[in-house]
Amino acid sequence: MLQIGPYKLPNRVALAPMAGVTDLPFRRLCAELGAGLVVAEMISSNPRLRDSRKTRLRSRHDAEIAPRSVQIAGNDPAAMAAAAAYNVANGAQIIDINMGCPAKKVCRKAAGSALLADESLVRRILEAVVAAVAVPVTLKIRTGPSPDARNGVAIARIAEDAGIAALAVHGRSRACAFRGAVEYDTIAAIVSATTVPVFANGDIDSPHKAAAVLEQTGAAGVMIGRAAQGRPWLCGQVARYLATGVAPPDPSPGRQLAIMRRHVEALHDFYGEYMGVRIARKHVGWYLQQRPDASGLRGDFNRLDCAVGQLCFLQQLATGVSDNSYTNEVIAA
Repeated sequence: MLQIGPYKLPNRVALAPMAGVTDLPFRRLCAELGAGLVVAEMISSNPRLRDSRKTRLRSRHDAEIAPRSVQIAGNDPAAMAAAAAYNVANGAQIIDINMGCPAKKVCRKAAGSALLADESLVRRILEAVVAAVAVPVTLKIRTGPSPDARNGVAIARIAEDAGIAALAVHGRSRACAFRGAVEYDTIAAIVSATTVPVFANGDIDSPHKAAAVLEQTGAAGVMIGRAAQGRPWLCGQVARYLATGVAPPDPSPGRQLAIMRRHVEALHDFYGEYMGVRIARKHVGWYLQQRPDASGLRGDFNRLDCAVGQLCFLQQLATGVSDNSYTNEVIAA
């Protein structure tokens, strides 16, 4: 049983924190469909941003399945410690520290994966945050600043010494972003170098790939990111396969449409119509990406500018689906 502090997770599959993706509606959906742990979007440690609408929305945890994991980002130990304490006071049960994001706008502020180049600062941040809260603190990293400066093992040892309760490792360097092969061997070296539970992350897009990565790395679990976009059932599929050896099929077309509709309705409710309509466009685009007519459907959907229009579009899309799971789930909801 994979455990983070006092929390025993139902399975070994976590949904990665993704800014602009893993909001509360998406986390709820992935947890309902079988993810063992869901991590919220990155929140800045800057106290001046706490009252912004974006931060307030990212900080919401109502009706979320425990444990509630909140990711914070920044480069100042005192500010990160204060941010951790603030989020715990507002319902966070796990604090996750972002040292894995390769985005330029994050790294330009010497945060995210840019921190990996300064091991002394990494240590000070981790020690400050762990000392500031009574809940487990986890850490997301990459293999190092660049392929020529892989220091993931050193960072993992620093994390263990600081009291980090679990570690997620994306198997690429900051410089690689999301390009090139994933360094599963580096993740394996990190697993061997510490006793902290490690989640392997990077290009895990199927149950069989997850099992192969666990076999290669010896990791305690897997963390799934981009592959879950438009496939909120993927974490649950992987968890079932790891537990039983049987890979569940994808949901039927009707079931997928029902999940999509519920997701879109939740986005409208969470953000309000104006923002909800706009955010629904990218999620529906991901849901539709495997269809041969995806480009035309995305274009049609993206031209809709109201909640009613989007829901009617999805209703019309369900016309001709051979199974009745779409209708049954909409009625049940």
